[in-house]
Amino acid sequence: MKQIEAFVDSIYLNADGHQKEIQELKSEMKNHLLEAILELKTEGKSEQEAINIAIERFGGEKEMRSIVGQLFKAQKTFAKWMLYVALTFLAISFIGYGSFIYLESTQQKEAYQFSEQIVNSLGNTITEQNKTDIKEIVQSYENITGVSVSAVEVTKYGNDSFHTSRKHEEPDFSFREKPIFNLFLNYRGDGITNDKWEVMVESKSYAQAGYLLLNLSVCVYWVLFTIWATINAYHHRRLNTGWVIAFALLNVIGYLLYVLVGRRVQTSEIG
Repeated sequence: MKQIEAFVDSIYLNADGHQKEIQELKSEMKNHLLEAILELKTEGKSEQEAINIAIERFGGEKEMRSIVGQLFKAQKTFAKWMLYVALTFLAISFIGYGSFIYLESTQQKEAYQFSEQIVNSLGNTITEQNKTDIKEIVQSYENITGVSVSAVEVTKYGNDSFHTSRKHEEPDFSFREKPIFNLFLNYRGDGITNDKWEVMVESKSYAQAGYLLLNLSVCVYWVLFTIWATINAYHHRRLNTGWVIAFALLNVIGYLLYVLVGRRVQTSEIG
């Protein structure tokens, strides 16, 4: 019936979606309308009356067009934002990880400079003034949490080889500020030694926080991208268990395989 075909075509006139999916939905709507018309005709309605009633029961052209348009728009918008959020988390993972690694590198340099500063300030013995100065230096560095100083002795082996060892089992002096407990923060020890002293510095380490942020963000991205790819495959009427597994395990590579297979199918159908 031309009137039914015209009505269905008008409903999906501005639908923004995959053409194959739209054609399937149009065919399904047309079949429902034809079944309704046939039922109305068996009740004694004329063909035109049956067509008008069937169309009215569907909600009318204007209302149905609005509903279909909003449905396709909502689906497309949801999928698009799912992809945007996934890519945002991916960007966060690398930017955040890079920032924490930069902090870690900066902290290592700071700890080395701090150790060198203490070693150079010591003479043959540790005086009370040395201890006071070391405490003040520790307190002046935000990321330095503690320090230990041990006297060492150097044992020479031949002309070029030597071994440095502590004179005493316990450090000659140690000072440690109680760090604030942080689940995402570790503490790292760095040290420097000369021919008289070994200075070990404890400082905050940002590496674990960087790894944690990287892993969490990549996991969130991976899940969201898998959901987006699955929704996309569903809209193209090509969703199956194999593709879901490919998206979940291979991520972008799995989706690229999906696209390549889809293009080959389209080419073979055209040929």
